[in-house]
Amino acid sequence: MRKSAALLTTAVGIVAIGAAIAPTAASAATPQSLAASIVPANQLASFDQIISHESGWNVTATNPSSGAYGLGQALPGNKMASAGADWQTSASTQIKWAYDYMNGRYGSPNQAWAYWQIHHNY
Repeated sequence: MRKSAALLTTAVGIVAIGAAIAPTAASAATPQSLAASIVPANQLASFDQIISHESGWNVTATNPSSGAYGLGQALPGNKMASAGADWQTSASTQIKWAYDYMNGRYGSPNQAWAYWQIHHNY
């Protein structure tokens, strides 16, 4: 009985510690989950493929040769300011910009991915 009580006390303590350090819903949002809330479901797989290849979903990814920046590798990076002043650090702003860019230049993320598969850039 004493061992069970000790285990229960330990388990309760661990749960309490976990609750105290668990991230909030806002901070737990990943760039991928943000993209899923912005990009239509029928375009999301293509959007994911491009961003995965371009930046590995790293918001601060910088191409050492060209200086392209962010999730969508904007060149120059500051053109993402059209989507928000927080373009350097905000996944949401970068996703909005990249989605608009793919739609404007290629018609959709699906068409941008079709182009990327041939040219290995977009």
